[in-house]
Amino acid sequence: MIIKYFSFLLGLIWSYSFIKTQSIFSNKTALLFKIFISKVSWITFALACYFGYKNFSIKAVLIGIVIAVGIVHLMFYFAGSYLKNRFGEDRVKKIKTFFEYALLVFIIYYVIF
Repeated sequence: MIIKYFSFLLGLIWSYSFIKTQSIFSNKTALLFKIFISKVSWITFALACYFGYKNFSIKAVLIGIVIAVGIVHLMFYFAGSYLKNRFGEDRVKKIKTFFEYALLVFIIYYVIF
């Protein structure tokens, strides 16, 4: 039972982290990210909630959702703070821009081929 609950939490954290990742990209990259990745993540999040509902009580499901969302927000906060302190805000923006363009190229390559 504990392994099932941990897999439920892991599924929620996994899918919500991709949903949260959408918020750090610029608008045009976020649009492509939303179309190709975020939709699947929302479906995965909803299915994980359904899995939890079928196997656990509603109270356990709600607690799991709150824990998963809280963990993801804390991870993003601490990762952002660490990166800004370690590399500086200008360098983080340059790296973020590079990853945005790399994501665009990857998605265009995936669609064409």
